[in-house]
Amino acid sequence: MSFYWDPSFPQSFHCFSFFHKYIFLIIKRKKIKKGVDFIHSYDHRFAETVDLNTTDAVVHKHTPYIIILVKMAEEWANTHGGKLPSTREEKKQFKDLIKSKMITVDEENYKEAMEASFKVFSPQGIGPNLQKIINDSCSEVDSNSSDFWVMVAALKEFIASEGGGESPLEGSIPDMTSSTELYVNLQKTYQAKAEADFLVMEQRVKNLLKKINRDPASISKANIKSFCRNARKLAVCRYRLVEDEFNSPVQPELQKYLTDEDYGTLQEANTLKVLPENTAAGLYILLRAADRFAANYNKFPGQFDGEMDEDISRLKSTAVGLLNDLGCNGSAISEDLINEMCRYGASELHVVAAFVGGVASQEVIKLITRQFIPMSGTFIFNGIDHKSQLLLL
Repeated sequence: MSFYWDPSFPQSFHCFSFFHKYIFLIIKRKKIKKGVDFIHSYDHRFAETVDLNTTDAVVHKHTPYIIILVKMAEEWANTHGGKLPSTREEKKQFKDLIKSKMITVDEENYKEAMEASFKVFSPQGIGPNLQKIINDSCSEVDSNSSDFWVMVAALKEFIASEGGGESPLEGSIPDMTSSTELYVNLQKTYQAKAEADFLVMEQRVKNLLKKINRDPASISKANIKSFCRNARKLAVCRYRLVEDEFNSPVQPELQKYLTDEDYGTLQEANTLKVLPENTAAGLYILLRAADRFAANYNKFPGQFDGEMDEDISRLKSTAVGLLNDLGCNGSAISEDLINEMCRYGASELHVVAAFVGGVASQEVIKLITRQFIPMSGTFIFNGIDHKSQLLLL
């Protein structure tokens, strides 16, 4: 899975207090590219050159499972009115059909075919996520559009025309039980189709760039090829600004976190003798309240032992004021949590700081290397219970 984004460096921001920390990612809109399936784009002409009824045990045992699936799908369709398996019973019968072709019980290629049989009757065409991306308003490109959205626009045209409802072929195949000759020939078949799809996409990208008065060569071949390899599983991640979260959080989500037992009910926490198991929402409010406390009093709550009682009262008032500002009037804060927050006195344990620093650095690495999908939301780590939760605010 690879990562594609506008070339501006992201920022990360994390705040912490002794046992509890939270992390924000401050980044622009990102685009993710993931892996690809390959069964439905297979060139059936290659399968026609292979005979599954061969008496040669070595050849039978080293026929790639893709060819077995294609052959079995054709055999099934010929006896079922051109249709592929659809019901649970039919899918079981299809697996039994594959199994019946085995000569010996140790033919790994046929076992691989049975395990991958779902790819034969999985829906063709693009998935709903990719459909949503190509229908995004950003795919209506102009001179200010990023390279990514220009390629998405080209992809939309490709799927509607040359692709026949499919995205460009990735071109690679997984490891499988096969003779060297058949595997190499199979690989060449996929690579040839992928190259043909790339050339069509490249021309469509150039045409779009001309149309929006940009240099047709401004998007490199390498970028287009990388986009084609990952086109089937694109994902666009949109993030809220930290400023938006602080000033206008998603109120229904915040209310849910404050009342949902999975995130720790603040009112319920008051009745407990110990800290409740899930207190992510309460810790989030108190971490922000501690920041506001520091801004108002030029120190963190509990920083000086002689002022502990006063700080507890001030932090409680600050937290209630914060809840009111966020539209959560009437929400209660656990006295235990307030006392714990003040007891920390802005201390930082090395082990907790190291752990959260590792989480933050992992997210930054995702962005720098353009790999995997970064987390979206505010990450809360509870060092007392060794639990973490993600709040989407």
